[in-house]
Amino acid sequence: MDSPHKSVAVLGAGSWGTALAIHLARAGLNVRLWGHTSRHVKQMQQQRCNQKYLPDIAFPDKLELYSDLSQALEGELLVLTVIPSHAYRSFLQANAQLFRDDMSIACASKGLEQGSGKLLHEIFTEEVPQCSKLAVISGPTFAKEVARDMPTAITIASRSDEVAAEWVECLHTGYFRAYTSRDVTGVELGGALKNVLAIAAGIADGLGFGANSRAALITRGLTELMRLGEAMGCNRDTFMGLAGLGDLVLTCTDDQSRNRRTGLLLARGFSMQQIEAEIGQEIEGIKTSLEAVSLSQRYQVELPIMEQVHKVLYEGFHPHDAVRSLLERRSIAELL
Repeated sequence: MDSPHKSVAVLGAGSWGTALAIHLARAGLNVRLWGHTSRHVKQMQQQRCNQKYLPDIAFPDKLELYSDLSQALEGELLVLTVIPSHAYRSFLQANAQLFRDDMSIACASKGLEQGSGKLLHEIFTEEVPQCSKLAVISGPTFAKEVARDMPTAITIASRSDEVAAEWVECLHTGYFRAYTSRDVTGVELGGALKNVLAIAAGIADGLGFGANSRAALITRGLTELMRLGEAMGCNRDTFMGLAGLGDLVLTCTDDQSRNRRTGLLLARGFSMQQIEAEIGQEIEGIKTSLEAVSLSQRYQVELPIMEQVHKVLYEGFHPHDAVRSLLERRSIAELL
């Protein structure tokens, strides 16, 4: 590793933040993993693993634990934020003064801000204006597989080729491939909205509709991503890549996806309270469905699958009724 940055601070000790910290340490960097709960950090220090989220995966020697954010951000280093989207703005507002203009920042969280529909890189720019070296990381990734060093590919998007290359140098290894993009909005949008479509896929599978239905749903869901993305000025090709189609297929077809499992449970008649207790972690697609509907109205774009997910989650629609509504839509040309 010849990177001028010898240290990376990973902010957020959930499953995804921990997996990325483990990967970066294995790649040869000195990694500081910060967690917001001192008790959890102390447990990880003692056990040398994140027993809560990634049990039995040992921390590399180059991974250190921090509960003091100011200490974690001392010195010359890269910073990777993996803060849940619902807490992202409040976290930045409370800690903006700790970020310096020489820092290269990457955001690996996925989601839209509730109420505004803003993407996380937009929030960062608003709350931490002194930092301009910004990238986002997305793609088809399950934390457990990254932590177990299984083959993975991601997209690193930045409007600065230099910043993107800096993060590629840190993350790209034999089993972990990193590709670059300049379409920051498209990469983030795909990573956020695929969660809503994964709930739909879970519902369809939970109702026993089979492989034909799942394939159609994924394909038409991709069309919805492209349609909205183009209206928001994104590159259409972005949604055919890892952060679009790749992430969509992953979350719609594998039960490691919390959003897909949410759809399965909805189809079985579970209440939202029961589902949240069963999943035990943040289910991004639930809140994102609200913002998806808002964006469809703002940009005057039809998102029928996402709209039906919203109706199931927030308007008391039965999953069968939501599917029937989709099937009864008028026939149109496929590529519209």
